[in-house]
Amino acid sequence: MMRALRYFMIKSLLKSFLRFLNAAFASILAVLILFEEWGWEPLQRLLEKVGRLPFIHQIEAAIICLSPRVSLLLFLLPSFFLLPIKILALGLIAHGKPTLGIVVIVLAKIIGTAVVARLFTLTRPALLKMPWFELLYLRWTNWKDSLLTRVRCSWAWRKAGDLKRLVRLYWTIRKRG
Repeated sequence: MMRALRYFMIKSLLKSFLRFLNAAFASILAVLILFEEWGWEPLQRLLEKVGRLPFIHQIEAAIICLSPRVSLLLFLLPSFFLLPIKILALGLIAHGKPTLGIVVIVLAKIIGTAVVARLFTLTRPALLKMPWFELLYLRWTNWKDSLLTRVRCSWAWRKAGDLKRLVRLYWTIRKRG
């Protein structure tokens, strides 16, 4: 009897812990996805405008023609360049320059996101030719869409939208005098 009770308690605690981990993981990913929603697309559009410059346009045309494997390497390349910059920023923080370190991290994140977003847009057709990448991409987009649907239905999201509309209205009225 005691063994069964102990087993039930351990099983119940484990289920609770796994639910907690799942909720924590989903919350962290929700924040990352919201950053993607609010940052990825606008930054990608900004770099698309930069891509209209003749020299950049030629580079982008060459990127579009790359093989799937080379496209994958190119897509991963910014991560390797950003790592030393982030380490430098942590060094700045450790040496008593926290503001400068944080600014470097934020700028690296913004610029890195813009570059990765544009590279992904350019390399996506080639990357999706790899079956494993296509499978992971479809799973990611399905999961992300499901999570975004839940987030957009939440009270906090609706209130944030109300606040956004109020701020826009305020600025519109203020511009008109």
